[in-house]
Amino acid sequence: MSELNSVEKLVSMLTMLPSVGKKTAARYAYRIINMSGEQANALIDSIREVKEKVHFCSVCGNFTDKEICDLCETRDKSVICVVKEPKDVTALERMGTYKGVYHVLHGTLDPLMGIGPDNIRISELMRRLDGVKEVIIATNTDASGEATAQYIARLIKPMGITVTRIGSGLPVNSDIEYADEMTLARAMADRKAI
Repeated sequence: MSELNSVEKLVSMLTMLPSVGKKTAARYAYRIINMSGEQANALIDSIREVKEKVHFCSVCGNFTDKEICDLCETRDKSVICVVKEPKDVTALERMGTYKGVYHVLHGTLDPLMGIGPDNIRISELMRRLDGVKEVIIATNTDASGEATAQYIARLIKPMGITVTRIGSGLPVNSDIEYADEMTLARAMADRKAI
């Protein structure tokens, strides 16, 4: 088997991105080839900078290039919205209406896959609850997202903190990251106590 040439190698690397098949990867590769040297170097520098500087916020677990992210530093800490992944924070922020902070679990409970409470950031959430009035659980509506929501609610409700679940608007077994702003806004507005 011969070694891949430069274009084939780039196409192969681009197919590692989500939802990028070989045809799309080839279009991206040819677009990169046609970039000016300055544009290509800026792209390379951006990728390198993200890999070197971006890490998880020490408070919420979202992506940041600082020790504590801007959302944790500037938002209402009495309301915490719990999500599965950093990309869910991005999706919810597109609404432009939520003013609280977030907590990223980096997964959901899934006993069949060996993922229990100690494998996701539930204990970190529990340590953040001093002064919190409401915890909004915005995990996906699949089985593991629902199980995680119920587990967290059982832990927090005895503390006298209001626990809500995002409401209607998200179809069952859907991912928050793919929902449009209007659907997310409706789901957030229609959240229910659990």
